[in-house]
Amino acid sequence: MTEQQWVRHADGCFRALVPQARVVACQLPLTLIIAGLYIAAPVAWPGLLDGGLCLSALALHTMLILACLTVPWQRFGPLAPLIVPVADLLVIGLICAANIENLPDPGVLSVLPVVWISASRLSSRASISLSFAGTLLAGLPYVFAPGPAPAQVRLAGVLLLPLMMLAVSLAMRFARAQLRNQQSRMASKETELQALLADSRDRERLLNTILDTVDVGIVAVDAEGHRLLTNSWQSQLEASAARSGVADTVAPDAPDTTEDVPVLTGQDRQTPLPQGRRPIRRALKGESFADYLVYFGEAPAGRVLSTGGRPLKNDDGGFRGAVIVFNEVTGLVEALAAKEDVVSTVSHEFRTPLTSIIGNLDLVLGDAEDLAAPALRRIEVAQRNAERLLALVSDLLLSANSAVHVFPRRTDLASLVEASLGSAHAHAESSKVALSMDVPAPLWAHVDPLRISQALDNLVSNAIKYSPDGGSVRISASTENGWVRLQVVDDGMGMTAADAGRVFTRFFRSPAVREGSIPGAGLGLSITKAIVEGHGGSISCTTLPGCGSTFTLELPAEGPPPAF
Repeated sequence: MTEQQWVRHADGCFRALVPQARVVACQLPLTLIIAGLYIAAPVAWPGLLDGGLCLSALALHTMLILACLTVPWQRFGPLAPLIVPVADLLVIGLICAANIENLPDPGVLSVLPVVWISASRLSSRASISLSFAGTLLAGLPYVFAPGPAPAQVRLAGVLLLPLMMLAVSLAMRFARAQLRNQQSRMASKETELQALLADSRDRERLLNTILDTVDVGIVAVDAEGHRLLTNSWQSQLEASAARSGVADTVAPDAPDTTEDVPVLTGQDRQTPLPQGRRPIRRALKGESFADYLVYFGEAPAGRVLSTGGRPLKNDDGGFRGAVIVFNEVTGLVEALAAKEDVVSTVSHEFRTPLTSIIGNLDLVLGDAEDLAAPALRRIEVAQRNAERLLALVSDLLLSANSAVHVFPRRTDLASLVEASLGSAHAHAESSKVALSMDVPAPLWAHVDPLRISQALDNLVSNAIKYSPDGGSVRISASTENGWVRLQVVDDGMGMTAADAGRVFTRFFRSPAVREGSIPGAGLGLSITKAIVEGHGGSISCTTLPGCGSTFTLELPAEGPPPAF
């Protein structure tokens, strides 16, 4: 307990007493001293009990004690008990006037009634005046009492004691004023703290209401994995996905092992998600992630959640916890799966008759000697469009698959680039586009040659197709830190930044392309992205309208990346 707290506690206890008890408590110190003085008198000061002045002082003090105990002080106002300390000054003056030999100066006892007067509710001027005048009047009998000391010495002593009590009264008043200021400041601070506390509670209630209103799960954990916050949506989600009989055994403030309670699986909805890949575990390792799909619960009743995590930092940048968000996307995932299933089924049904049509057209063209020239041209047009339609169906089938299967091995990318440019040579000549390459040979990479050839063909074909006014297409390559970087650069029509952000989305075609009647289905770049990411690599696009585009591929040089 601090000194200020102790003072406040003592003041509270004193104010809790009844008025008689408070008066007795104020009188008690002087009573104990005078009682001890008279008890020791027969041994130490025999003359104390023989003098009339000392006996009068004892009688007066006894009457004061009885008055403290019996008078109903509450009836006479708060200043009525001050009669007692004023009378105490008279008791002390009578003892001083007795001039008992070898008795220490009893005038110092005047400090006790002076403290009582100074601590009362009297005004500062009145309490200081009463302390000085009361002590002075109480000492006057000592001036005229018989004794060996000269009169001027007695007068000096009588004047010195009131001055001392004046100093004590002033010190008490200053101390009391300072204490009141401190109490006022403390009361003001306490009021501010109460207001801040009430505001904080209001904000907490508002935050909890908001968190419990949104249809998103939110979890906050500290650096040790203890949960700081879990909204009701997330609690319901975890309860619905918990193993039977386990949810009730976990303490609310348990570490991140609470994430072991729900059933979390991979995309096949059967294989348990590894501990290190669970969202809260990833966030506790300091990872930042978004759109990370996790399956809660066992199939077929499981729910698909898109999760994201961000670390919390201290002022010095140290890790102090993380916030993880869970957003249900079950309906969206099921809708996408249904759409892909429809596309896959329709494409597969188209592929069989198209293959039959192309085969029969080939047979007709093989026996084309008896056909007239116009009929032959029409059959060739039908064959080209059938082959084009078959290629489109193949792209739809590949796009409908949820994963692109690659079989990487050590491959020379330089030969793949050369072959891709050779295949596009006729198309480039008809479009008046110059092809060039700056690729060191050999350029080894750990890739699937068939799939990477398909990706290169898509990029080169797009570069030529979207350069309607001619220009050039250049392929360059370099190796750095275990990665091979390929760049396909064209001088074509380019795209806006908004279009570049969606260029790898299936079926996306920019407005400029649609207005220019440039053929295509918007699948080539999405397939290319799936192929590159299937190798653990990445693809990006930088472009400006009218200034061409640059597509950059990063592929592993020696083997799959460690995190793949």
